[in-house]
Amino acid sequence: MENLEGLLNQAPEVLVTYGLQILFALIIFFVGKYFAGVAQRLTRKLLNSRKVDPTVVSFVANLAWAVVFVFAVIATLGQIGVQTASLVAVIGAAGLAIGLALQGSLSNFASGVLMVLFRPCRVGDYIEAAGVAGTVDEITIFSTKLRTPDNKVITAPNSSIMNGTITNYSTMDTRRIDLVIGVSYSADMALTKKIFQDILDNNQYVLKDPAYTIGLSELASSTVNFVVRPWVKKADYWTARFQLLEEIKRDLDAANISIPYPQMDIHVKALPLNQ
Repeated sequence: MENLEGLLNQAPEVLVTYGLQILFALIIFFVGKYFAGVAQRLTRKLLNSRKVDPTVVSFVANLAWAVVFVFAVIATLGQIGVQTASLVAVIGAAGLAIGLALQGSLSNFASGVLMVLFRPCRVGDYIEAAGVAGTVDEITIFSTKLRTPDNKVITAPNSSIMNGTITNYSTMDTRRIDLVIGVSYSADMALTKKIFQDILDNNQYVLKDPAYTIGLSELASSTVNFVVRPWVKKADYWTARFQLLEEIKRDLDAANISIPYPQMDIHVKALPLNQ
């Protein structure tokens, strides 16, 4: 009973002591989290003022946030009585196990560093990678955010992007439009080619240099296939493609040159009737 009474007498003091520790720990955590955001914003502002590449700005700003946040967590643990020195030693001793457990995250981090160093893509580039395509919005320390043409946001791990093939449609200033136009075998080949030439010569988006290409590429089963390959500025690619297809269809119809449906010739052989 005496021990119980002693514990009850000490309870207010214990509650006050540990309550204050927990309170200060929460304050340290939230203040540290706030300063992590401040560090991220200041880093972004500083790098932007020096006109650093947006890809590097995004990555370094996120890295600054992570570093400050980790220190805040360590300080919080120290406030509630966790021996941070021992904790760091334990983490160091268990580094191999942690590395194996976090190998996916570490791989994403390493891939993010490689993406910043070698820059296969930058913020604002339209790329195709990891089975998805979109405009690069942000490269963080673990993932890359892509925005699709229909305004969806795709978050892809950095490792899946770096470990695969990256097709960057924004690196070069110009792009070639590859069209295959099939006309009927009865069409006048010279007239068909002249129609294509007139369309390309008069289109505002088609560049004079490099020169376009028009050629008969295949005598297919139902059509004579022409390739039409003009060069345009990358920003005009889809507008020019849609416009050219519309103009080709319109001018071929005006010249009575048909684009036939798939056809098949069936030969029926008459067999003598059995008597």
